[in-house]
Amino acid sequence: MKLKFFSLVFFMALFSAKLFAQDAATTVTDEELKKYAIAMDSVNEMQAVLSGQIKQMVTSNQSVTAQRYNELFKIINDEGKLLEANATPEEISFVKQVIAKKEEGTAKIKETYQLLAKDYVGAAAFNKVKKAINSDEALKTKYQTLMDELSKDNAVN
Repeated sequence: MKLKFFSLVFFMALFSAKLFAQDAATTVTDEELKKYAIAMDSVNEMQAVLSGQIKQMVTSNQSVTAQRYNELFKIINDEGKLLEANATPEEISFVKQVIAKKEEGTAKIKETYQLLAKDYVGAAAFNKVKKAINSDEALKTKYQTLMDELSKDNAVN
């Protein structure tokens, strides 16, 4: 009888230790959350800059209006539709230049995102925080507060 009791206590202790270990592993520290927020803010800022550059390219072009750009952008890879739209070589070239700029910028953003996740935050911590934000409303609120503070700093600089 004593053996069964001790065996039961032993297995319960073993099982509960695993539960506590998992709980500790999923707890996000303030430092991890702050690093994650800084990384995401940096990526968001890069995306905003790229978006502004693309918008500037399109709106400042004298020969292709923004409306015409949007029309041609949708059909740029379809020669037949480009012919139907009477797209000039100059217009096609401009749309392709904008697409190339966007792809180049997107590649840089992706590279930066990966580097920040891996080297600044840490891959395990990054994934832990990302998952926790999606499942924990209190953490999500705390994260959003950090992001709001960081975006205020972006507006000043």
